[in-house]
Amino acid sequence: MFNSFGEIFRFTTFGESHGKAIGVIVDGVPAGLDFDGEFLQNELDRRKPGKNRFATQRKESDTAEVLSGVFEGKTTGTPIAIAIFNKDQKSKDYSNIKDLFRPGHADFTYWHKYGIRDYRGGGRSSARETAARVAAGAVAKMILKELNIEVKAGVIEIGGVRAEKENYEYAKTSPLFALDEKTEEKWIELIDEKRNEHNSLGGVVKLKIEGLPAGLGEPVYYKLDNILASAMVSINAVKGIYIGNSEAHKLTGLENNDEISKEGFLSNNAGGVLGGISNGESVEAEIYFKPTPSIFKTQKTVDIYGNEVEVDLKGRHDPIVAIRGSVVAESMAACVIADMLMLNMTRKMEYIKKIYQ
Repeated sequence: MFNSFGEIFRFTTFGESHGKAIGVIVDGVPAGLDFDGEFLQNELDRRKPGKNRFATQRKESDTAEVLSGVFEGKTTGTPIAIAIFNKDQKSKDYSNIKDLFRPGHADFTYWHKYGIRDYRGGGRSSARETAARVAAGAVAKMILKELNIEVKAGVIEIGGVRAEKENYEYAKTSPLFALDEKTEEKWIELIDEKRNEHNSLGGVVKLKIEGLPAGLGEPVYYKLDNILASAMVSINAVKGIYIGNSEAHKLTGLENNDEISKEGFLSNNAGGVLGGISNGESVEAEIYFKPTPSIFKTQKTVDIYGNEVEVDLKGRHDPIVAIRGSVVAESMAACVIADMLMLNMTRKMEYIKKIYQ
């Protein structure tokens, strides 16, 4: 169960970075949904590696193979299994760290938890697993599209340099998924500079969900904001999330409260969530990614025997995780919303009567 996410719209991912395949089983999808295989592949293509110099140069087609749950272009109501076969593993790049713990990685903690060292690109802890999440998110987005709900994201900050505006349409075509064309130029210079220094950068992704009805969220332990936060922090390299105005902690109550008129809320400092329930405004959040831990600098560490050693990494790695991470954030948010919509269907008798009377 700990490789699964969601209550009704529920997905389970499987596979390792350098194994034969990764994949996902998506359960709880209603029968009769138009299944768009082209859209699924386009979503995976947005996240896949090797597209430009701002991502790892591992060359994976990330071609989705739908194994079950779809017949003649419609979902059948049974589990949808999607496999993505790995094609470009270079496990030998990791042979020199077979017995070492890479600083900033999960090697140390996985070893102490499981006592098994899958050193091939990080194994299950690798960000390669997020391709399976994007596949699940694509299915969720197919559901949300039917309800005119849109989930979008883009990069708003890299290396402490923040975008001056938020243009989600531009982010769709940007190699950095940048929300600001002008700031993007500065970011490219900064990324290239750090790459030449064999170093990496952190960044911030802005997430926006539009078209939500009021009432989504299950207090008190399955609130919309706490499950959204859980989904985001489960993504590799994410260290935090701020829902709503990221400056709210600096404000007074009078400044931060969203006053209400007959037409609706006069501001959105709450980020579309009150008491763990959507209020009908757009849900907005910022997701904070740490710098890629795989850097080509000599670093101090220990091995599995407790010896102090130095490590020099090889392989192909993203100079900044937040870029492709923005696609994963979108996908996880879509899964959260699909699940919340289904959970909410049973919360009023009038909803149940519409189906059964």
